[in-house]
Order: sequence, then C-alpha cells, then structure tokens
Amino acid sequence: MILLDGKIASRAIKEKLLAATEQIKASGKTAPHLAAILVGTNGASETYVASKVKNCEETGFESTLIRLEEQVTESELLHQIVQLNQNPGIDGILVQLPLPKHINESVIIQAIHPDKDVDGFHPISAGKLVQGLPTFIPATPYGILLMLEHFQLSTKGKHAVVIGRSNIVGRPMSILLSSNIPYGNCTVTLCHSHTPNLADICLQADILVAALGKPEFVKASMVKPGAIVIDVGITRVTDATAKNGFRIKGDVAFDEVAPLCEAITPVPGGVGLMTIAGLLKNTLQAYQQHPLKAD
Repeated sequence: MILLDGKIASRAIKEKLLAATEQIKASGKTAPHLAAILVGTNGASETYVASKVKNCEETGFESTLIRLEEQVTESELLHQIVQLNQNPGIDGILVQLPLPKHINESVIIQAIHPDKDVDGFHPISAGKLVQGLPTFIPATPYGILLMLEHFQLSTKGKHAVVIGRSNIVGRPMSILLSSNIPYGNCTVTLCHSHTPNLADICLQADILVAALGKPEFVKASMVKPGAIVIDVGITRVTDATAKNGFRIKGDVAFDEVAPLCEAITPVPGGVGLMTIAGLLKNTLQAYQQHPLKAD
C-alpha cells in the first residue's frame, strides 16, 4: 500500500515554485502576489488562511491578508474585491469560504476578475474547464491531479467514482478525470446523496474520490481491493481525549480501508496540503499571464 503523503508531494512542488520565484526576482521583477480575504473568525478558516500565507512565504510569494468583521456588508466586501481587481500588484485573489449567511457567495465569486481567479470558482473558469480550455483549475481537484502525477499513478482507462457533486471539488474532479489529459482518461461515475446503491457503485471503482463531508463514511465494505482512494474530507470531530478537544477526520475510515488499497491519502496530511500547492501554482500562472509581468 502506497501512502499518498501530501507533505512529500507538496514539498516537491513548492521547491519548484521557489526556484521559479527566485529566477523572477533575479531578473529584477516582483514576486507573485496573492491576496486573501477572511471574513469573521471561523476557526477552520483561520487555520486554512494562515497556512496559505505561510506557504506563500516558503515559496517566495508576496501575500496580503485582509480581515473583515463577521458583520461586514456584502457591498463592503465587494468594494474590497474591486480594489484588488484594479491593483496591478495583486496577481491572485481568494475569498475564504464559507461566508456568513447574509452574504451571497455566488455574487462574491463572480466579482473576482477571471484573470485573478486563482481558486478557479468563477463561472468563466468553470466554463473553460468544461470545454477543455486553459484556465485556473479549482485548487483541490488540481492538487489531486498533482498528487497522482507525483506518485505516478496510472489513471488511463480506469473507472473513477467521485462521491460528492460540489462545484468546488466533485464536479470539477469528475470533469478532469474524464478529460483527455495526463492523469485523466477515466470512465467516471459521479455520485451524490440521491444515488441508489452507492456502496455497489463504489465497489466498482478503480479510483475512489470521497468528497462528501461525512466523517468515515466510506467503509472497507465499499472499497474494491487494489483501489486508489482519495479522501477529500476534513471534519472536526469532538474528542475529549484530544489536546484541542477535537480530531480531524476524513470521509474514509482509514484504518479499515487502507489495507485494501493500492494507494490512499491520509487525513490530515494528504489532499489539504495539495490544495495549497494547486493554489500556489495557479497564482504563478496568473502572474505569468499578466501582460506586464510575462517574460
């Protein structure tokens, strides 16, 4: 069984990004610059954003973190995005999700200029992805592809089952795995909460991607021996014995599923780290596409 260690794969990617950044700086140009907007004080969001800022530092990128109060209005948040859109020194923009309920996430996502949409959520980015055109790939599916590439896991001709149909992970993941690209060319089944006989479908999967947000939902009885299992889930589960009072659980019951697999991602330490690697690669791409910054 191969442990798909996100620390190893992301480190290799970040080393290449750092080398690219150092070359950019050596030529007298500014480094790629990522701006993140964090609304409120959600604990998980705080952790994610802090990690993104830290990884920017490690790869030589510039980063700006804009903190806004939980009560910020939608119009005030939109004003911040317009300012970042118009700032030529900012290459990539992300708004950390989820947002407070009084703010329409769709409106906010569409307000980010497509040229700076390093999260890959804008409808223009999504449309290009569907048509197989160059675009920003949503960071988590992109990270999964990068992981498959790093560990050189063959996907061509395999049956991939994706559990979860979100626009952030499930849908784009199904599109990428079915696309005529390296580490694509799968036959894909996309499952969701209304899929009958889900366990039977999962048992057919050569590659199983679990992205539904239910801790340890995927059991050994649902996994085909020799499958590649990608666990996207990350849920805080209360545990009085843990130092912080909780533990991070994935969507896969790792201990019972791992012995069956050809390869499997751990949680934590798997897809989450690759998501940040995908985001950083998108930020470099945004920088390189800028007409005044390209070589």
